[in-house]
Amino acid sequence: MPAHVPNQVPERDRSRAADAVVTPVYLDYQATTPTDSRVVQVMLPYFTEIFGNPHSRSHAFGTAAETVVETARAQVAQIIGADAKEIIFTSGATEANNLAIKGIARFHQGDRSQIVTCATEHKCVLESCRALEQDGFTVTVLPVAANGLIDLDRLEAAVSEQTLLVTIMAANNEIGVLQPLAAIGAICRAKGAYFHTDAAQAVGKIPLDVTAMNIDLLSISAHKLYGPKGIGALYVRRRPRVRLAPLLSGGGQERGLRSGTLPTPLCVGFGSACVLAASTMEEEAHRLRKLRDRLFNGLVARLQHIYLNGDADRRLAGNLNLCFPGVDGEELMVRLRDLAVSSGSACTSASIEPSSYVLRALGLSNEAAHASLRLGLGRFTTEEEVDYAIERLAAEVNRLQARRSVDGWRRLGTVE
Repeated sequence: MPAHVPNQVPERDRSRAADAVVTPVYLDYQATTPTDSRVVQVMLPYFTEIFGNPHSRSHAFGTAAETVVETARAQVAQIIGADAKEIIFTSGATEANNLAIKGIARFHQGDRSQIVTCATEHKCVLESCRALEQDGFTVTVLPVAANGLIDLDRLEAAVSEQTLLVTIMAANNEIGVLQPLAAIGAICRAKGAYFHTDAAQAVGKIPLDVTAMNIDLLSISAHKLYGPKGIGALYVRRRPRVRLAPLLSGGGQERGLRSGTLPTPLCVGFGSACVLAASTMEEEAHRLRKLRDRLFNGLVARLQHIYLNGDADRRLAGNLNLCFPGVDGEELMVRLRDLAVSSGSACTSASIEPSSYVLRALGLSNEAAHASLRLGLGRFTTEEEVDYAIERLAAEVNRLQARRSVDGWRRLGTVE
């Protein structure tokens, strides 16, 4: 098995095609990334050898763990241009988003009463905002354009003297669209509103600078950047200071904002993954962009009917979200057991929504949303895998589209 393939994968077809590709081919890097083997090696001693509680400062076992945790904190901070003291470790981006949104609202309750967000945000952001409506906050959910980008004029008009927080995602987890963070941050700073961004998909993939972009709160997840699952972080600006109410009661760890014993091995792995990502970001983005274009152009050459969802230029280098008219996405995935792809966010797979709310926010009809798949390329994707995916996808889509005429089929329609 290639070293980059996670050990915990389902039983696979180990037969090799003519191009020697081992299936299933993993094309779901927005859902999660394999932990880089170099990161795993760095983590291993902290499970069995340096196993102390990082909060037990009275003996050498604890201080040794504390030292490496603080090193990891600095490594995470560095990739976003922050100070180590501004990083609060969490269990992941979902917890970080909840802490940022609910924490700032509950600390400032009675001051300002409006939260501004956008329709394509991650579920945990939208649900956190909805929860605050029960506490008396007004939530303004802005639409996006057909390319998935927010209208800055509309955002500026929505932010008022009553706006406490604006929360806009850096890179969308389904369509890979990159929002203009610096411009959003400038609007928030001018209006006196705090700016939070869910950057789980962006950190390690695009350059981020919390100071230059006027970001007050930023959420990160390690497993989106080749680190371990179960660890994330929230950046909390210190100057000018951002105050939050903690969500968890306990021993007051993480500067009183997130109680609980920190998992030393996961913190170490998180920091190591950030160092690797920072050192390879530009080169990796260039390589993935070439692979992404190879995949898209290969499919366009073989399919008469195909559409790209989301802006063609302002998107993650490794993301494609494609609509195949006349095809049922779920049926297509069943036929593509040798390709690991998805129909949307992994975090909404248990929902009963008829189709992706992100795609419908772009103006796609339910039919078009159902006909769309997300393809995510990453650090270990090869040209051979991309070529294999082109042939398999084109063959199955052509077969399914042949069942019905797609002439006159409309991608955009009334959102039901």
